[in-house]
Amino acid sequence: MAGGNTVVLDDPVGASLRGHHAHLARGRGGAVSYLPGVATFSAVPVEAGAAEWADLARLLGPGGFADMFDCPSIPPSHWEPVFVLGGRQMVWAGAGSRVPSQAEARTGVVELGPGDVPEMLDLAGRTEPGPFWARTLELGTYLGIRDNGTLVAMAGERLRPPGWTEISAVCTAPEARGRGHAARLVSALAARIVSRDERPFLHVADTNTAAIALYERLGFETRKPVTFRGFRTPVSS
Repeated sequence: MAGGNTVVLDDPVGASLRGHHAHLARGRGGAVSYLPGVATFSAVPVEAGAAEWADLARLLGPGGFADMFDCPSIPPSHWEPVFVLGGRQMVWAGAGSRVPSQAEARTGVVELGPGDVPEMLDLAGRTEPGPFWARTLELGTYLGIRDNGTLVAMAGERLRPPGWTEISAVCTAPEARGRGHAARLVSALAARIVSRDERPFLHVADTNTAAIALYERLGFETRKPVTFRGFRTPVSS
């Protein structure tokens, strides 16, 4: 079976920032975060104490946004809560699930590059698949589908803990839904990931039942529930 130890999926942000995405990371003491414009995700040790949260506050600056993903630790009470969202982490089921060959999956699919970023930002803004910024494309491969030259669907690679690649930013313009675009893009990305002996995984909000059903049809299964949280760092100490 492609892929590595599932333990790294308990801290996919930290494992990515300290590994494959180290070139996109900034750190201070026990805290680490993505560079501005790439992603807002940050990480601290699982059993973070006051020192590590102080490191993150200094790293992000006063009033900075700390997107803690599924961090089990909670910051000090003087940090401002921004959001809480329940979801699930799903992993490709492995040998029992058929991932199409790259030749099968790439039909009608194009690889997106820096010149496509304005359209990608517009599509993400209209469909809200999750955080997507001007430099998010640098996290990995992003694929799209065009209709008469217009980008109507996309998906890409985000977190990269050892042995794994997360599929993210799966979205389709409202006028192009119901045509199987999301399934085609997720399948194409899964084929690429498996071809380099890694295993696909993804995250989805519990409320997005249509997406969960799609991912299950494509061979993903729920590994664990997750709780996404965001905070603002203290404006003053």
